[in-house]
Amino acid sequence: MSRLTAPSGAELAEPRRVRVVRGPSRPRGGSRTSNAAPRASGGWTPWLCLAPALLVLGGLLVYPVYQLGLISFLEYTQAQVSGGEPTRFRGLANYTELFADDQFWQVLLATVGFAAACVVCTLAVGCALAVLLTRVRAVPRLALLLAALGAWATPTVTGSTVWLFLFDPDFGPVNRLLGIGDFSWTYGRYSAFLLVLLEVVWCSFPFVMVTVYAGIRAVPAEILEAAALDGASQWRIWRSVLAPVLRPILVIVTVQSVIWDFKVFTQIYVMTGGGGIAGQNLVLNVYAYQKAFASSQYSLGSAIGVVTLLVLLAITLGYLRLLRRQGEEL
Repeated sequence: MSRLTAPSGAELAEPRRVRVVRGPSRPRGGSRTSNAAPRASGGWTPWLCLAPALLVLGGLLVYPVYQLGLISFLEYTQAQVSGGEPTRFRGLANYTELFADDQFWQVLLATVGFAAACVVCTLAVGCALAVLLTRVRAVPRLALLLAALGAWATPTVTGSTVWLFLFDPDFGPVNRLLGIGDFSWTYGRYSAFLLVLLEVVWCSFPFVMVTVYAGIRAVPAEILEAAALDGASQWRIWRSVLAPVLRPILVIVTVQSVIWDFKVFTQIYVMTGGGGIAGQNLVLNVYAYQKAFASSQYSLGSAIGVVTLLVLLAITLGYLRLLRRQGEEL
């Protein structure tokens, strides 16, 4: 019979060598190599899927933009439209005349200021209501969401007409509630801009509210509870906890609001009667409409449209760059 002997102290102290059997070696960058073949084979598939949409967008956008730019370089008035005089190429003369007009710079400054005020107020109202949605119960939350979506879905002309009735000096209920008699909101420049601003914020804040609310719901509850246990107020929680986490969302809704509010047309045209008294409430889009259709200076109107397009294009490129930074596929 074989005898079992206990291992000596030296054998216990000596570590055992374990032989590791490795599988077949994988080439470096194997995952990239495996993904390269499908991408190469299906390189045209996304473009084929996008082809119908690109054709529609090309027909609806490319050709009108081309015509807009072309007319801005021509002498195109009512005489040329009716065929009474031939069309002549003016080069940059329309842009020179436009930039030499003091009214253009006043309208551009008013547009920038009005759009900035609309963006700030829209973000403030939307973010405040988004935080409120996280504090109320289910029934008030549902009522607020339905009311906001109702404002979002209301057509712009209808909403502008309703707001004009609410602030009407003779029949509107707002003047009676405020006790200001027959005060006309659309008579003064700043009061008219304020009235339009309220309507723009009313129809724009639902987008900000819903987007920011979705971002807040994605924040872990433990972070908010820890901040509350540390004694932070609601404003401090928003400024120090939620705002840094929601910064990408806030940047996107801000840029989107800038694009929308910079090209406001319907609210100004309907609520101020085409730009207010003596054009005191003109913005770029309404100014271009007046030049092109009211004064039959289609070349100047097209030049204003091109300038507006370039400004919005710069904002849109910045918006797309922000999306790429977040890793979204455009």
